[in-house]
Amino acid sequence: MINPEEYRDNAKTCFENLSTRGVSESEFNALLKSDQLWREALQELEALKQERKSKTPKGKPSENERKQLKDLSAHIQEKESLVLSLEEKKQNLALSLPNLTHPLTPIGQNDKENVILKTVGNPKVFDFPPKDHLSLLESLKGCHSKASSYISGARFSILSGPFAKLERALIQFMLDKHTAKGGYQEISAPVLVKSHTLRGTGQLPKFEDDLYKIDGEDLYLSPTGEVQLTNLFAKSIIDENDLPIKVCLSSPCFRKEAGSYGKDLKGLIRNHQFQKVELVCLCSKEDAIKELETLRNCAASILDDLELPYRIMTLCSGDLGFASELTYDLEVWLPSQQQYREISSCSSFGNFQSRRTMIRYRKEGFMTYANTLNGSGLAVGRTLAAIIENGQNKKGEITLPKALVPYMNQETIKHE
Repeated sequence: MINPEEYRDNAKTCFENLSTRGVSESEFNALLKSDQLWREALQELEALKQERKSKTPKGKPSENERKQLKDLSAHIQEKESLVLSLEEKKQNLALSLPNLTHPLTPIGQNDKENVILKTVGNPKVFDFPPKDHLSLLESLKGCHSKASSYISGARFSILSGPFAKLERALIQFMLDKHTAKGGYQEISAPVLVKSHTLRGTGQLPKFEDDLYKIDGEDLYLSPTGEVQLTNLFAKSIIDENDLPIKVCLSSPCFRKEAGSYGKDLKGLIRNHQFQKVELVCLCSKEDAIKELETLRNCAASILDDLELPYRIMTLCSGDLGFASELTYDLEVWLPSQQQYREISSCSSFGNFQSRRTMIRYRKEGFMTYANTLNGSGLAVGRTLAAIIENGQNKKGEITLPKALVPYMNQETIKHE
């Protein structure tokens, strides 16, 4: 949630920033008007309470005084109801607006205006037409496409044999690296989360259509481990000396992919259920960009160790996630598609999430909101797809990255 001082004291600058993210003038003005009406009603309420206090006699009130006080109390009660109603409306409007962008975020309308920050490694040149990961999985009997469709429907995957083991190995490898070298503490958490946690990280109310909800209960299947890890510190007051705090989590994630009709219908790129290792960092405003670069480097180090070609993109304002102020995407090379595909988004949220979740820290005796950061370290299914495609040979067998050999106890996945 945007700091109210931003749109109250710097309305013009605030709107100019939000307009680069697709916020219309009418949407922004609706928040300003709602906020103004709420503050006016609040002032009137306080004035009525002061009037009641001044008119309350020290001794026994007369009948006329009792009637005046009764009428005044009824008026106060009505005004309190109005204030609550106006506050709720203002809050809903505020929750619907995205975060302000960081000065490092380039201005642009869509992903075509994202900026390449860095390219690492060279795409492998094959002396044969490279196959896609699904074809390779099927030829190596590593997946059950028909069974997954029968059991769960489209956009679900079942892996078997060495590929099921490879998925597990990737998760373990990522967690080992992030905890041993990145300084992250591993967390195990439920995948069912309440609505207020999703509101805290920005998935609600805007992205409700993309969430799986449990009928009759205030529970959702988590779309990302960011929800659990960030809300782990909700309503907390942290000592500044304890910052930064770094936590990681491996968990299944669930998304309806409501806005991706017709995209990546098969394979491991865009499933309704997928495994992801998530990184979350809490820090001070002053350290946010430095810590974001550290988090991004942690995610990128996995790709380095797996010997996968990738690039780092700075997302423009029009392609930025709802809650983010600055995002770096890591994109891995997929030979079958002859293009880079996103495998991790590493974002700074400023105090947008911490205002929603009430995560604060003490600084020189005063309370201030923490900055939150997160990133995938990495999306496991997409990493697995990249390993399969980049490691294939003419026989359709897969050479594994050296870093995974100790986890797999084999160097190659061959035909049975």
